[in-house]
Amino acid sequence: MSAPAANLLVLVGKHFACVKIIGRATFSSSIDFKALLVGLRQKGYNYFVIELSECLLMDSTFLGVLAGFGLKMSQPDGNAPACPVELRNPNARVTELIENVGVLHLFKVTQGPLSAPEALEACAPETAHPSREEITRACLEAHETLMQINPENVARFKEVTRFLAEDLAKLKDRG
Repeated sequence: MSAPAANLLVLVGKHFACVKIIGRATFSSSIDFKALLVGLRQKGYNYFVIELSECLLMDSTFLGVLAGFGLKMSQPDGNAPACPVELRNPNARVTELIENVGVLHLFKVTQGPLSAPEALEACAPETAHPSREEITRACLEAHETLMQINPENVARFKEVTRFLAEDLAKLKDRG
């Protein structure tokens, strides 16, 4: 039996967005998480806090999505300066997982209560209902991201990515 997807709560201000992750951050919630972050970025939010005080753990797919977003935000683009993503209140296990895949440098890690730079309002994230092919593609992309960011991850994830690529090819052939 698989664990339920993490709950995502969102607070937004003028340029600031905070996403609170509650529960287990796994592949099943990674598609919604990525869509949420991309959507917020497209709406002009340029400072992100990921509140992790109630996040029990992250699997490698979720870590890959988080790392990909952290990488994107740490590089300036034409419209916005580089701005690291803040990870607030990660537990020791989550911090160790992020550190073990070599992506902790992409984030600013902080502890303590949220001190928002502006007034915030809650908004409801949309929930996707991805197909098996979309989930497999997201898992593959997340693991490839982890391998691109840190070459030491190639040994960890090469078999997983090979399996996911083969599975994705089979799913495409059926479709």
